[in-house]
Parts: sequence; C-alpha cells; structure tokens
Amino acid sequence: MLRKYVTAIVLKRAAKYITGAVIILHLFLALIIFVSALWLRNNDPAYTSLMLYRMYFYNYKVEPVKYIPLKEIPEYLAKMVIATEDYRFYSHPGIDIEAVMRAYVINRKVGYRMYGGSTITQQLARTFFLIPKKLLLRKYIEALIAVEMELFLSKDRILELYLNYCELGKGIFGIGSAAEYYYQKEVPHLSLDETTRLITILASPISYGPYSFEKRKFLSYRYYFIKFRYYSYRKFNEFKKISGKEALN
Repeated sequence: MLRKYVTAIVLKRAAKYITGAVIILHLFLALIIFVSALWLRNNDPAYTSLMLYRMYFYNYKVEPVKYIPLKEIPEYLAKMVIATEDYRFYSHPGIDIEAVMRAYVINRKVGYRMYGGSTITQQLARTFFLIPKKLLLRKYIEALIAVEMELFLSKDRILELYLNYCELGKGIFGIGSAAEYYYQKEVPHLSLDETTRLITILASPISYGPYSFEKRKFLSYRYYFIKFRYYSYRKFNEFKKISGKEALN
C-alpha cells in the first residue's frame, strides 16, 4: 500500500516537471521564432539551416543565393508555384488541414508517400530552422513555426523568402540561382518550359534535375500537369482580353 502511494507521488511530480519543461521549451521556441521573424521582415540571411546542413553533412558546395525581390519575379512564376505547392496559400494561417487530409488519403491509395501536405510557410520554416528528417516531432515543430511566422510576416514576404531560398539542386537555392545554374539566364528570361521544369523539381531537388525527372513517373505527371494547366489558363485569359477588346470595338 505504501509502495503504491509513493509511486503515485513520484509519478505525479514527474508529470508536473515534464509538463513544466514542455511549456518552457515551447515558450523558448516561440521567443526564438518571434525575434527571427522580426529580423526577417527586412533582412535576407546568407545561410539557412538547410543550407548549412547540406554543406556540413553532405559536403555540397552551396552556391550564393541570387536574391530577387518579389516585385521583380514574374507574376506568372509566383502563381504557378502557389498553384502547384500550396493553392490556398493566401487563405490559410500557416498550416492547411484540408491539404494534410487530402495528402493522407492519396498516400493511402497509392501505397507510399506521394504528397506531404506541407504549405509554403511550412516548407520555409523547415528550410530556415530545421532539417529535412521525416520525423513526427519535426513536423510538429514545423507547424508551430509556420503559424508564428504567419503572425509576424506578410504573405508576400513569406512567398519572397520561399522563392529565394527553396532548394532546387545540390547546393542550389532559390529560383535566381537555379535559373543561372541550369540555364545561364535571369529569371524573367526563362521560357514557360524552363520555368515549369524548375517548379517540377521542387518536389525532389536532390535526386532529379530539370532534365532527368522524367525517370520518375510522379514527377513527369507533375511536369505535364503544371505546364498544360498554366498554358490553358494563360490562353483562356488572352482569349478573354481579345474578346473584351472586340466587344468594345
């Protein structure tokens, strides 16, 4: 009887200490992200956690980021990325439960992890603060960071940072660096096909390049989906403009 009583007291105290430690860790994380988010409002880091991880654990030669302000990035490119990676980007608070559930259903059907369900903000959180290890704890922390980043950074700033620091090859980060590395061009001079190929490999930038992803069926499907979906959308808008001008005349 005494042993049970002592055990109950010990467990109760242990639970209290563990709860306190978890709360303190969450507050510490929230403080770090708060300070970082305020700094990121007007500053562009030279390196991210993912870049350092690739440098020191994979021995990749990381190319300097060729930073491009959002206003100088072609609007169609940003729209293509949002439509492909996170079509509810401007409406969710950092995480998209609907996308997670959809990814879960699709992955169950195909029998492997085809979709991750991460938002652009979550991907940015992983790039800046975490490493790409497939752990539930990492996904939880990633979600917490994403929600807090949304509180202190505008959607346009998050998108700008994502486009400039997304991984697009071994040591290649950002669309500016990728355009220069793969095509020796500046981003506004990329063709629709070249743009589509870069967006395609966002799903697997280490294993595949813009002209080798055809080896994987999922990436080939992704490429044609992006290209013809956007092409049809653009042609439809051009048709509307032409029709509108004819109506005025």
